[in-house]
Amino acid sequence: MKRENNWQYKSLFNLEKTNSDDLGEASTQLIKRCLELIKVPLNEYTIEDLRLMIGQDYGLPYLIPLAIEKLNDDLFAEGDLYEGDLLVNVLRIDHTFWKQNPDLWTQVDNLIVNRRYEIDGLRISIEKFYS
Repeated sequence: MKRENNWQYKSLFNLEKTNSDDLGEASTQLIKRCLELIKVPLNEYTIEDLRLMIGQDYGLPYLIPLAIEKLNDDLFAEGDLYEGDLLVNVLRIDHTFWKQNPDLWTQVDNLIVNRRYEIDGLRISIEKFYS
């Protein structure tokens, strides 16, 4: 997927023309937060924001490259849950996304291939990523 030069400074709402439903009608706090984040420029996302949105399958073509940048700095970057929670959500992405984005799959594979002992030590499963 070809991205605009300044894509990181735009929101998912702008990039994907994502429908941002009325926040008052959000059925859960999780959905409400996701609908809020759709309007936030991607360069303002925290680790937790990335973890949350990736876990809900929002904007993966844009958020996975950002997550990879964060994981390059700290493979076990932590949102609000536990050490490595961003990596866990990246590894849980459906295989169809990875088939459509083999370059991103390779980047994640390169991050984890030599760190399996550490990943296992945190009880993070890599099984789905390789299936």
